[in-house]
Amino acid sequence: MKQPDFDSPVKNVSFALVAFGSNLGDREQFLLYAWQLLGETGEVRPLRLSTILETEAVGGPAGQPAYLNAVGLLETTLPCEVFFEECRRIENTLGRTRTTHWGPRTIDLDLLLFGNETRSTPVLTIPHPRMLSRPFVLIPATEIAPDWIVPGTGRTIREWNQ
Repeated sequence: MKQPDFDSPVKNVSFALVAFGSNLGDREQFLLYAWQLLGETGEVRPLRLSTILETEAVGGPAGQPAYLNAVGLLETTLPCEVFFEECRRIENTLGRTRTTHWGPRTIDLDLLLFGNETRSTPVLTIPHPRMLSRPFVLIPATEIAPDWIVPGTGRTIREWNQ
């Protein structure tokens, strides 16, 4: 499959890279259902989902169950903030609660990259501020989007993963 141009020349179409994580309940089912729900929003088209990895919890309270993690590549006509809100809506639909910072969760959807955009607001930072230091993000991202240049760095995801 040919690698897409992550700075799409098609008007009003952007590519998004989203990290999926779950360490409560039927973890794989939560990941796959979140992927499916993103595709049902009408203005989002799922393109590729990485292999699902199992990893130990990073940060947060000690003793958490292991996570299942994956990264998805999607195409959307939604603006960045609206796409981000759709991710939040899906987290809420799947029972995500935000009581403990970096605590256990049924689903976690982190918007990693959105086209070649950069932004920093109180609720959203693109590129995701911790994506480049997390192997559980970089490994699956390299699998599905190795040549995407991380905005502001001049380096591809593959180069960050080396």
